[in-house]
Amino acid sequence: MDDRYAPSALWEYNNSVKVTEQGVAELGSFKSEPVNFKLALWDPQVNGVRYLKALIFELATRLTPENRSRLRRIRGRELGSPITVTHDGDRVCMDYLLAVHELDFISRHLPLDGARVLEIGAGYGRTCHAIFANHRVEEYCIVDLARVLSLSRAYLGRVLAPEDFARVRFVPVDDTDDLDRALGGSRFELCLNIDSFAEMPPGTVLNYLDLVDRRCAALYVNNPVGKYLEKELDNHAQGEEVVRMALATGLLRDVLDIHDSRAVEALAPKFLSSYRPGPHWETVADGGAVPWSYYWQALYRRSTAPGAGPDEGAGAGAGAA
Repeated sequence: MDDRYAPSALWEYNNSVKVTEQGVAELGSFKSEPVNFKLALWDPQVNGVRYLKALIFELATRLTPENRSRLRRIRGRELGSPITVTHDGDRVCMDYLLAVHELDFISRHLPLDGARVLEIGAGYGRTCHAIFANHRVEEYCIVDLARVLSLSRAYLGRVLAPEDFARVRFVPVDDTDDLDRALGGSRFELCLNIDSFAEMPPGTVLNYLDLVDRRCAALYVNNPVGKYLEKELDNHAQGEEVVRMALATGLLRDVLDIHDSRAVEALAPKFLSSYRPGPHWETVADGGAVPWSYYWQALYRRSTAPGAGPDEGAGAGAGAA
């Protein structure tokens, strides 16, 4: 061997454990094997953060001037040490990228200034944070499990201005016998559900849609169109029992190839009919939700005032075929 072209010690090692003779010979599968993870592709099983950061960076490059302005108005995003990249001087994480895209979709069709907002399942509160940073809302009511509310209350208490935090109401759904009574006489211009209807028992979702039908003028939903069973995505790391429980939740339980655009689009009509709160609601806008391939978003608007007709309050079951 000509020493002038000798491989590095690193590649001597790679050839002994990764790019082996057997690996090179396996043409039928080598592109998803260790040999190619050294030649062309980072191993996704051990490079998850690298791929996440690459995705965040790519999405950040696509921010419109309006959405970048929305993002910059959200102060305190660094609380909690999120996984971030820096683009055009901005520290950017996935959560708030999603928040500004959702806010962009909603605000194109619905005025938010002066609105009263109900959010069902707010996580740690990033959507509430994004809305207050960009709009003067009258009231923001979060309905969630008590343990999650303890996080969102603490987080929003840190990132919101005191006068904004004073307009946030936290309603623990698991600590009340009557959610209607806990909400009092409140009516809302907008209800939000982002990525939690799909994790509830079907009956619970229908009950929430009935509540929306009676109390809200508009509904924004961003959830999966169905379920997936691709073990290679996470190796079912939480166990088969958790997988079984996940498959039983939500109104949309069709198993699909979530990386097949036609399969996702084929289930969009079922998504729209399932989440329509009642017969007096119309779909204002809908479409795929950035960046996850199998998520869909829709904004519905009530065509009559909540509680206006004698047949109100029974619409959710009709809409959730």
